Amino acid sequence: MKITPLPLKDSYLIVADPFKDDRGQFTRIFCKKEISTTGLKKDIVQINHSLTVQKGAVRGMHFQFPPMVEIKMVKCLSGAVFDVIIDLRKDSPTFLKWHGVILSEKNLNMIYIPEGFAHGFQTMEKNCKLLYFHTEFYNPEFEGSVRYNDPLIKISWPLEITDISNKDKDHPLLAGDFSGI
Repeated sequence: MKITPLPLKDSYLIVADPFKDDRGQFTRIFCKKEISTTGLKKDIVQINHSLTVQKGAVRGMHFQFPPMVEIKMVKCLSGAVFDVIIDLRKDSPTFLKWHGVILSEKNLNMIYIPEGFAHGFQTMEKNCKLLYFHTEFYNPEFEGSVRYNDPLIKISWPLEITDISNKDKDHPLLAGDFSGI
């Protein structure tokens, strides 16, 4: 695994280094020892899987408020997505900045998302499957979201949005005085 810092403070791209031979390939998805170079000191407590059927669909931008903030690592198992993170940490030098990367079954990459970040993605193909590693249990009482088209953030989605849940579409916009989490 090669761990490369992304432009947003404390976020990383985890690049797989698969072993390939005539049988196919073997890829390590998670290694606590190697991931610890990111500062990860919490255990993975939940692993989730999603399937998004339609090309152009958007899911996100989700996060959890303290004390349930979490680190996430996300990997695309099938298809390709434009994966987006937003730094919501009030004291961060990259506060309210966003960054996007392509995750796909072909590039085998994973994104490391630190506590205090919102996360979402847009499908670049049909039938995209993602795997999520979480350091905190999901708790709906602490759930938060940033609207996918919030003018304070200005995410540039690469495709026309073809599908989005009512819940994600109807989140309130961030106020101009949003102070972070």
